[in-house]
Amino acid sequence: MLREITADNAIEYLREQGQLQPEEVASAEALAWGVSNIVIRIDREAEADFVIKQSRKQLRTQAEWFSQLERIWRELEVMQELQQLLPASVVPRVLFEDRENYLFAMEAIAADHKVWKAELLDGRFDQAIARELGSFLGAIHRRTFLQEQYQQRWGDWEIFDQLRIDPFYRFIVRAHPEIKDWVAALIEEMSAHRLCLVLADFSPKNILITEQQIHLVDFETAHFGDPAFDLGFFLSHLLLKAVHFQAAGIPCIELAEIFWDSYLNSDAVEPLEPGPEAAKMEEPQIGQRTIKHLAACMLARVDGKSTVDYLSDSTQQDLVRSFALSLILNPPESIPDAFARLKEMLIS
Repeated sequence: MLREITADNAIEYLREQGQLQPEEVASAEALAWGVSNIVIRIDREAEADFVIKQSRKQLRTQAEWFSQLERIWRELEVMQELQQLLPASVVPRVLFEDRENYLFAMEAIAADHKVWKAELLDGRFDQAIARELGSFLGAIHRRTFLQEQYQQRWGDWEIFDQLRIDPFYRFIVRAHPEIKDWVAALIEEMSAHRLCLVLADFSPKNILITEQQIHLVDFETAHFGDPAFDLGFFLSHLLLKAVHFQAAGIPCIELAEIFWDSYLNSDAVEPLEPGPEAAKMEEPQIGQRTIKHLAACMLARVDGKSTVDYLSDSTQQDLVRSFALSLILNPPESIPDAFARLKEMLIS
């Protein structure tokens, strides 16, 4: 039976597991990471701090939302692989695991780190961060492109369906039945483009900033799939924040433009051998598919199971719906055209 670990019992648990010495001075603090797990920082007086993460079956949302506990092992595996795909220390190193209790520990990022989501909502728009993130995601996608070992290990979509396709895409049809067929076609198209490792939670809340570098966390939704989902998901967060700021949100759209350019053109992104499959990773195909995921993800954050916490105003929510539905019903030719459309809506 799963033993639920909390900030109150974490120190006792770790001593029992031999991960803390009986005389060692340590404290535990619950961190506000997402809705699907418990994440606890362990501060130690004499040794390096670390973080423990444990799966929860029921997610902390208003609507009922469940997922397999086993998703945490997918996250652990992907974190270990990303150590080889990205620069050192971008992804925390796994320290130990407890299979019986669906828990693992990882290196702690400096306690004074900043969460990029909070930075953005405070109006700090660092273009260098957007540029580096585009390079990171491009490297992940291209370095795993059509790699059989990744497809075999992470080709199962059950958890991705539980945490993204169903609560984001299928759920929005309840509010927008007129796009039911469009959503079904989008899911089918995504399944037909299984090309590379997709993180499916590449978002500002999972991007931590220290004085030294950018760090990425939270990989339980990772799978071998369509890179356009990652792109639409990430860009939706930037454009939603632009809507939050209204006319003052143009810098958020500029971050999206910089990210998109870096993703396509960064020196850290290796070119792919030309061919029909590689074309699915390049413009115009990748952009056209990304526009669809951008639209669906934006709708999901106002009408899905997991809505954003900074668009409480109905006028802002309606603007998101209007923009997203315009991408569906009258799709622009390119991602830059989609950005331009939102700019016009914000300043009009």
